[in-house]
Amino acid sequence: MNRKIRCPGKSSLAVQFVDGQFLDCYDPTIENTFNKTMNFDGQDFYLQLVDTAGQDEYSIFSFSHTVNIHGYVLVYSVTSMKSFEMIKTIRSKLLDMMGKIHRPSSPHYESPCFCQMCRIPTVLVANKRDLSKQRMVQTEEGKKLADSWGAAFLESSAKQNETVVQVFKMMIQEIEKPTGFIQERKCNMM
Repeated sequence: MNRKIRCPGKSSLAVQFVDGQFLDCYDPTIENTFNKTMNFDGQDFYLQLVDTAGQDEYSIFSFSHTVNIHGYVLVYSVTSMKSFEMIKTIRSKLLDMMGKIHRPSSPHYESPCFCQMCRIPTVLVANKRDLSKQRMVQTEEGKKLADSWGAAFLESSAKQNETVVQVFKMMIQEIEKPTGFIQERKCNMM
């Protein structure tokens, strides 16, 4: 059987965060769920991470990708312009699934809406920052995209374990922005 092996990205970031190890290569799966308790600002949060490895522009998002999900960590590779473009498509699909207002950047549309009704807690992660010689997406491009979404932005390296924990701390901060501390201290993230 010929299987396509994919190298590090979303899954490597999740495994590095949960298990503290880097996967050089792995068989992509349709979906994995990881659980971890994290202390943030003196409070314990139970995090449930849903890794939807293998999503592309042709994938159909299940409604379950929007139910009881408190926030989204969207990851692209700094070494791939295709993954950067794909993350825009994935976010657009999420907005459609959630029934959120999607206003493309254009002079014919109002500026993006960041009100509580339209806001989706999101952290945009530029992964593989350790591969500077193969970089195709500049930091400024990622920041600009995150700003246009009202999302947090961070560059990371799952391989070097750089800013991996900060990604999930930022996600908790994004989730808490509209309401203050989460009473149940449980965060479901995709």
